[in-house]
Amino acid sequence: MPVIDRTAGDVKDRGLADAGRARIAWAGAYMPVLAQIRDRFEIEKPLKGVRIGACLHVTTETANLMLALQAGGADIALCASNPLSTQDDVAAALCDYGIPTFAIKGEDNDTYYAHIESVIATKPHMSMDDGCDLVTTIYTKHRPLLADMIGGCEETTTGVIRLKAMQKDGVLPYPVIAVNNALTKHMFDNRYGTGQSTLDGIIRATNVLMAGRTIVVVGYGWCGRGIASRAAGMGAHVIVTEVDPRKAIEAQMDGYRVMPMSDAAKLGDVFVTVTGNYHVIREEHFKVMKDGAIVCNSGHFNDELDLDGIKRISRGMTAPRAFVEQYELHDGRKVCILADGRLINLAAGEGHPAAVMDMSFANQAMAAGYLALNHAKLEKKVYDVPLVIDEEVATLKLSSMGIEIDTLTPEQVKYMASWSEGT
Repeated sequence: MPVIDRTAGDVKDRGLADAGRARIAWAGAYMPVLAQIRDRFEIEKPLKGVRIGACLHVTTETANLMLALQAGGADIALCASNPLSTQDDVAAALCDYGIPTFAIKGEDNDTYYAHIESVIATKPHMSMDDGCDLVTTIYTKHRPLLADMIGGCEETTTGVIRLKAMQKDGVLPYPVIAVNNALTKHMFDNRYGTGQSTLDGIIRATNVLMAGRTIVVVGYGWCGRGIASRAAGMGAHVIVTEVDPRKAIEAQMDGYRVMPMSDAAKLGDVFVTVTGNYHVIREEHFKVMKDGAIVCNSGHFNDELDLDGIKRISRGMTAPRAFVEQYELHDGRKVCILADGRLINLAAGEGHPAAVMDMSFANQAMAAGYLALNHAKLEKKVYDVPLVIDEEVATLKLSSMGIEIDTLTPEQVKYMASWSEGT
């Protein structure tokens, strides 16, 4: 049986480890639910002997998840799920904790995939993905490894979309739990986490004033709801574009203007895409934007923006600030793309606050334990997080906040289970 070399890793500078440890501890103080699970894992060892290959954003919050999995007995190797999301001091610290980490902020595409290959070389039994790149790389290039793989977990909407496409095509190689779909994940992480961290990333990159600006939110899922709400709270005028008529109605009733992108492109000062889809802002939209328009993405992949399209209609590009690429169009107008169209909240900011990632990664840890125990019963399908786990995470979070709630009385339980009670 292969043993993971716990001294391995490829990070920017091992000398950053002490700074990383301090920041990991700071984040951990705001993750009480995950801390309780880590303590339980330390005793129960539900992941003993399980090798986990993880492709996640290498942040302080992820580090606390890795330490919880390690406490549960897992051998882990970690790489970045986005070239710009790595916190280099955290990557260095994880190597010191005996978790081989392959991640450097700003790594090029070749290095990104080389790091994924380094994780795959540990021959994992379980994948832990944020965007499905690890699963698809194993499936397309390393199929012999699938014989020993028991399952996987997926953290984000884009990854779940890809996994369900694999399932539909009959090529999903093993059962995967869609951690993203837990209510204590997507209702809170996506709405409150993405809502806050996206605006934080935009402001860090540009120092733009939100009050009085027109913000175009492209997509009104949980992430779009969060961004729109936070932008409006800062005094921005919010426009929403959608393709789903139900979400469009919701946005309208939430008080935002709803229109096609062809119209919104002419009005927006700042554009944020959160759809998980392809080229939702295209060349024809860039052509009609205001001089000085700012465009960014907070969905997983940067192909939400047609970056080749803006290059075709530009006569030059400058970089006036970190994470800002200012394209000069042929008529002299300027349009700014932030962070090469990659996740603005993680590229220019620190990602979600630890307090909200506490629930996301509590689900992730418990889902891994569930897979280790139950994988033999599961089909090659995408599964939601079991309701009992979702409810336990919510209960632990409330307890950590000092909040108590009611419980049903026996009479109420009976009433809710009966069909015979009437007017």
